[in-house]
Amino acid sequence: MNQDKWYVYILECKDESLYTGITNNIQKRMEAHKNGKGSKYVKWKKFDRLLHSIKVSDKSEAAKLEYKIKQLDRNDKITFFMKHPNLIVKSSNNNI
Repeated sequence: MNQDKWYVYILECKDESLYTGITNNIQKRMEAHKNGKGSKYVKWKKFDRLLHSIKVSDKSEAAKLEYKIKQLDRNDKITFFMKHPNLIVKSSNNNI
């Protein structure tokens, strides 16, 4: 897998809470979440399903976008992901 491809993703836990994260390998990361090894939050809440992912330009941009998304409320998070199915974030883009 190309290490330059990074993704910001949102998944739903068994209690219907949302988790936003970043990865350079969606399939591997979802397997880790399913096995309780992806994050403490998802291990505790239990993985249900991946809702959406967005490809970004690099790890730095993924981390910046993840932080901004985590500041949103639940409905705004879902809306953001649904409005940006193929979003590629550039370094000069400071807005979500």
